[in-house]
Amino acid sequence: MEKPVHYFSELFEQLGLASDTASIERFIQRHAPLPDTMPLADAPCWNEGQAEFLKEAVEEDADWAEVVDHLDASMHKPT
Repeated sequence: MEKPVHYFSELFEQLGLASDTASIERFIQRHAPLPDTMPLADAPCWNEGQAEFLKEAVEEDADWAEVVDHLDASMHKPT
């Protein structure tokens, strides 16, 4: 059985954030870059539920893991 493919905008919707392209870009610009040693889920921009979702998605290699990895790379990339 194949895992469903999730889009970046769907991840932001899942996190309860604005999911249009401009809002996603603003969010990343506002909160990036994270320190190299900081896991994405530990970033101060997340509430407890969001952080737990991000952490579990990666730990459990869930359907969301690939798009969470993309967000992780975007948040750690120098702006």
